[in-house]
Amino acid sequence: MKVKFLGLLLLVFLQSCKSKKEMIYMQDINAYNNTEVTYANPTLQPNDILKITVGALVAETAIPYNRITSMMTQTNSIEMMQLEGYLVSLEQTISFPILGEISVANKSITQLEKDLSSRLESGGHLTNPSVNVRLLNAKVTILGEVKMPGTYSFTENNINLLQALGLAGDLTINGERNDVVLIREVDGVRTVAHFDLTQSSWLESPYYLIKPNDVIMINPNGSKVKSAGFIGTSTSIVAIASLIISSLILITN
Repeated sequence: MKVKFLGLLLLVFLQSCKSKKEMIYMQDINAYNNTEVTYANPTLQPNDILKITVGALVAETAIPYNRITSMMTQTNSIEMMQLEGYLVSLEQTISFPILGEISVANKSITQLEKDLSSRLESGGHLTNPSVNVRLLNAKVTILGEVKMPGTYSFTENNINLLQALGLAGDLTINGERNDVVLIREVDGVRTVAHFDLTQSSWLESPYYLIKPNDVIMINPNGSKVKSAGFIGTSTSIVAIASLIISSLILITN
């Protein structure tokens, strides 16, 4: 009887333990020292919201090519800028002043800037125009076993997977580091990728850099799944362990 109780006690504590190999990120990271990082220019997608600013040597000549913004927008409220920005339609077009409907299909922000500049100059609209395009609603959604799951906006052209996880406060102790799932939708095609954060090979994958609207899912690890129906919290572990020890004392007396 004592052997059974001791075995159960050992099982309880083993379920609450994780090995170092299951917890430490990128254990072979030294093999990737001094490796090249290739930055990406994601193509624009339906429902993207753009801020487009057109300039010229004579500022007044560029006024008709800029949307007139309200006084509230001038307070730099991102919400107001989004309401007054250029919404990419489901057909991947925007309606631009004077030039009319412009296709943004298969274009990055940089390519759209060059395209608009070329149209304005070649069409005789402006001389040596400057065009600046910014994506106003870049976001990534992070769900599951992280400290602060949710949808996070970012203003940088590129953030990587670790930076995205950092926005959510990193994985909890119960997060499955060996199988992080990323869902990406680009040009109407959905892809699903799996990563092992304890290894570093994903640093060279197309998913190292986050694209707007990516979804990252952190599943619970084996210990969390097992404990969900047996031992819910550390308090429960202590309580059951105390009960087992008390039972052993009674048996041996």
